[in-house]
Amino acid sequence: MKRFPYITPYVNELFERELERPDYIFLRPILVVLYFFVRLVVFPLKFLIHRRALGFETYCIDAILCFGIKYLASADAIKLIIRHVQIEPLLYRYLLAGTDQAETPVERKQFHGIYGDFSVNTSKDVITHGLTIAHDDLSYEMTERFDKDQFLENLSWYKTHGPEDHEQFGKDILALNEKHSLQWLGCTNVVILIVITITIFGDLRSIVRALNSFGSDSVLLWSLKNIFADKPQIMIDLDFYLQTSHNRSHYNSSPFFSDPSQYLYYHIAFDEYAYARLRELGNPA
Repeated sequence: MKRFPYITPYVNELFERELERPDYIFLRPILVVLYFFVRLVVFPLKFLIHRRALGFETYCIDAILCFGIKYLASADAIKLIIRHVQIEPLLYRYLLAGTDQAETPVERKQFHGIYGDFSVNTSKDVITHGLTIAHDDLSYEMTERFDKDQFLENLSWYKTHGPEDHEQFGKDILALNEKHSLQWLGCTNVVILIVITITIFGDLRSIVRALNSFGSDSVLLWSLKNIFADKPQIMIDLDFYLQTSHNRSHYNSSPFFSDPSQYLYYHIAFDEYAYARLRELGNPA
C-alpha cells in the first residue's frame, strides 16, 4: 500500500506519482547531500559577513523561483506550491476569525500579511512583492496574533465554520508553467531547491526565520484537536502530524538540523489535510 490513510486523496495521488519520477530517484539524493555541504559552508560565512539583509536577497530568491516555475518545475509541483501559498494564509485567517485580531481591510497588500492578496498571476508579481520571504513571515505573524482564550471562548463558532475558498485567488502563473516548462522537477526537488536557494542568497536572520517557521503548525494542530475533539477518526489522523524531533518540537531549533523534505511531507501535507477537514465544516456533505 503506497497511500497513507491520514493524508488527503489529492496529496496521496501526488506523492504516489512522485515516487516514479526519474528526478526523485536520481536527483533527490544528490540534492540532499549537496544541501548538507551548502549548509556547512554557508552558515559560518553568513555569520561573519551577511547577518542582515543588504537589499538584493529577496529579488535573487524570487527571480530564481520564477525561473524554476517557468522552465523546470512539473505542473504537479507548481500547483501544490501555489495551493500552499494560498491555503496557508486562509487557515490563519480562519484561526483569527473568532478573536479580536480578525481583519477585513479594504485594500490588501500583495503577499504581505495574513490578510494580503495571494493571487499569483505573473512572475512580476512574485519578484516585485517578494513572495518567498513574505510567505515565511506569515508563521510569525500568526503565532504573535493568536489568542488562546478568545479561541476557546468561540470554539462553538469554529466547529460550524470553515476557512475561505482558495479559488478566490488568481493562479494564472500555472498557465505559464504549462506553456514553457520542461517538467523536469517534481515536488520534492522543487521544495529542496527552494530551501537551498534561500540558504545561499538569504541573510542569516532571514534564513534562520525561514528554517524555523513551523511554530504556526503547532498552533494549528492544537486548534484542530480542540475543534475536532468529538470526532475520533480525525483525532487519530491528527496524531500522525505531531511534531517531529527537528524544527517543530522546540521554539528555536538550530537550522543546521533542518530537513528540507519536512517542508513537503509534514508542513505542506499537514496544511492540505487541515484545510480539507475544516472546509467540510463550512460545507457539510
